[in-house]
Amino acid sequence: MTDYTQKLQEEKNTLLGELSRLGKRNADNNEWEATAQTADPAEADPNSNADRFEDFEEKSALITPLEARLSQVENALAKIESGTYGTCRVCNAAIEDQRLAANPAAETCMTHLES
Repeated sequence: MTDYTQKLQEEKNTLLGELSRLGKRNADNNEWEATAQTADPAEADPNSNADRFEDFEEKSALITPLEARLSQVENALAKIESGTYGTCRVCNAAIEDQRLAANPAAETCMTHLES
């Protein structure tokens, strides 16, 4: 399990780095939100404003899947801590080694891959 712990921790650190580059964690709800580029009040160029808005929208779109993956990774790390790691959430059977090797945060066995 320590190999999976290391892989998951490395992925968690990478995800946190990416999320930090795109935004910040909201202290009220602990969710990530994109940060906008600061506008220069002296600059009233509509193209610059459009570029800032587009950048914000792109960051927002990227945060959602990164935040979802971070949640999966954190859940897997918590399962390692509690001793329930590697068990399918659908049928409680052991998750195949090759599945965990491909995705250490997998929550289901191959049979329940789509569940």
